[in-house]
Amino acid sequence: MKKNLTIIIITIIFKLMTLSVFAGSDGTLDMNSKAKEQSREVKDCFETVNRGIFAFNQGLDKIFFKPFAKGYRYLPKPIRSGTSNALNNLSNVVTIPNNILQGQFKEAGINSLRFSINTTLGIAGIFDVASYYGLNKLDKEDYGQTLGTWGMQEGCYFVLPVLGPTTVRDTIGSLANFTGGDAWYNVTIANDTKNFENSDYYYSRLTAGVDFRAKNLEAFNSLENNSMDLYASVRSLYLQDRKRKILNSDETTETMNDDDWEEIDTQ
Repeated sequence: MKKNLTIIIITIIFKLMTLSVFAGSDGTLDMNSKAKEQSREVKDCFETVNRGIFAFNQGLDKIFFKPFAKGYRYLPKPIRSGTSNALNNLSNVVTIPNNILQGQFKEAGINSLRFSINTTLGIAGIFDVASYYGLNKLDKEDYGQTLGTWGMQEGCYFVLPVLGPTTVRDTIGSLANFTGGDAWYNVTIANDTKNFENSDYYYSRLTAGVDFRAKNLEAFNSLENNSMDLYASVRSLYLQDRKRKILNSDETTETMNDDDWEEIDTQ
């Protein structure tokens, strides 16, 4: 029971940061008209409660997550880049099965090769050796996106304490990680292996969240400063961003994202 509670807490913290949305300098997200139209159809079934939870999450972010992310930025670039590379490599254990489930067999092959090369020659993914062989990094995929490609509707939009914005569909997709859908979770938590500790999973998830949050400090600041209704802006941006990922749209936002630190620092 104690282990399960710890897993839930760590997952909630991770999801708060990894489900953050990308905002442009004007607080908008450039999307195709189809995605915009679909995002307006999602119902905010519990808006009054959601706004209260959203305010709580914002306060928690200002007190804890944002200062922690600022401190992370003071680490030397090689450490940040190596950490980001290793975390991106680890994310392939979820992306690859979702590539297959979505019929993206070419992408699944590329990501499998990237994972094999970077895990071995790249020393657990710290160095992105695969890119030197022309195997460039592809977009991440998750089970929520897969359910979307299969035609499952979002269901109600809601906000969870610490967890942040989500939908019924994305929540179901997240639960798949703990029922055999995440190989990293399987070898660290679900199975009693001698090679890994439970803490390895927790540390990787927390670090991934901090890494992502640190990359998007300016984006969040811009969104807060330019939004008349921050709650409504985050809701719209989250739904539009999820649509963009499900549609595999080439449209990008004019802000930081989950690229390597080297790319970000040279902007």
